[in-house]
Amino acid sequence: MGNRKLVAGVDSSTQSSKIVIRDAQTGELIRQGRAPHPDGTEVDPTHWATAINSAIKEAGGLDDVDAISIGGQQHGMVAMDKDGKVIRPALLWNDTRSAKAAADLNAELGGDAKTADQVGSVLVAAFTASKLRWLADNEKENAVKVRAVALPHDWVSWQLTGGKDLTKLFSDRSDASGTGYFDPTNSQYRRDILSMALRSQEEITLPTIIAPSAFGARTTSGIPIAAGAGDNAAAALGVQAEPGDVVVSLGTSGTAFAVSDTPTHDPSAAVAGFADATGRYLPLVCTLNAARILDAATHILGKTHNEIGELALTSVPGAHGLTLLPYFEGERTPNRPTATGTLSGMNLNNSNPADIARAMIEGMLCGLVDAVDALSQLGVGVKRILLIGGAAKNPAIASIASALFGHEVLVPPPGEYVADGAARQAAWALLESQSAPVWNLGKIESVTSKPTPEVVEKYRTLRDRTISWEK
Repeated sequence: MGNRKLVAGVDSSTQSSKIVIRDAQTGELIRQGRAPHPDGTEVDPTHWATAINSAIKEAGGLDDVDAISIGGQQHGMVAMDKDGKVIRPALLWNDTRSAKAAADLNAELGGDAKTADQVGSVLVAAFTASKLRWLADNEKENAVKVRAVALPHDWVSWQLTGGKDLTKLFSDRSDASGTGYFDPTNSQYRRDILSMALRSQEEITLPTIIAPSAFGARTTSGIPIAAGAGDNAAAALGVQAEPGDVVVSLGTSGTAFAVSDTPTHDPSAAVAGFADATGRYLPLVCTLNAARILDAATHILGKTHNEIGELALTSVPGAHGLTLLPYFEGERTPNRPTATGTLSGMNLNNSNPADIARAMIEGMLCGLVDAVDALSQLGVGVKRILLIGGAAKNPAIASIASALFGHEVLVPPPGEYVADGAARQAAWALLESQSAPVWNLGKIESVTSKPTPEVVEKYRTLRDRTISWEK
């Protein structure tokens, strides 16, 4: 082994904590571990710390690790008092109770277009600023105690340092760009927006922004901790995405994001103008409903995820007229937090497991076709589409996705790409290299199917028709 250096990357996601330990130079996977998080859209952050400790233990500990970095779910609000004590359970990105608060803040900032100009994105329920306004309006006794605000990855990194001194909180621009009170173009916090959101002029401690290839602190045992990243920025690092690549990720949420050399400002709110983890930008579209649609299909049909995919492949494009609008938990993009799912066009002919399975998968993916189109309309170049996430492993997903996107789809080998990206970031800082090291993570599969634009058009007709139903 000689002088081999090891790095650890953590993914503190909505559902679990995962850790990978890799060779810093080659990316070789040495060992890994994971532990679950509780369900729900609000969680006591101490569960994250407990889960990471369990995952580290399962992975054989950190005694031989030279650096670590944390990737984490974006947006979540961890509100702390002057002593660093968490005031209430963290509101997660997928908690939609802050939808009205987001609309109010956009109006107070001069409207959607002016908000997007200031912070890169129109605020929606997911953003931290929206959750702080909800706190100020609905839990005033908690809001007045707030003296520090962290995101999930910030808080976890801070816990590794001992979690005592609030001035040691640190973050990176990718995750900060999802707060709603940070300008990714100049990498500066907008404290005026923070004060407006919290309805407070108190001095609030925010994490220091650390450069992409720098360390922010050390663990209690002395291991240097890199800046970390939001989950999608970490995933982009994990798949080694470059400008021109669009990554479509099928996890709890569905996301489509691209590495871009230039910032975006979308007044329609479809595209969030985030930063990436390399110093570039990460325009991103997020849907609330992705892999959970497949979960719903398993409940409805009494089949496993793989069986759902196999069934779908025995149907035809368009599922014999059956179309799903998959807004099972409301929707973030388009911004329809009160919407519900709709299965349309059902008749005696298509009331069968194969067509229902096909409609469920097509509905889930059509929302992401819209997402990639939104990126293209903002001038984001689309040279390659990479498909990742737990649902990408389903036997039907890649071929149906290629047909709906009308484009070749590339599927990297299954992996923990958020954790991998965090590990790659830790290696970048540890090796003090010009850029993140290039690792060989396995063969990328190419899938091409005959385009089926008619299926997308039918989906869009249903999408537009249902808007009036919510009024």
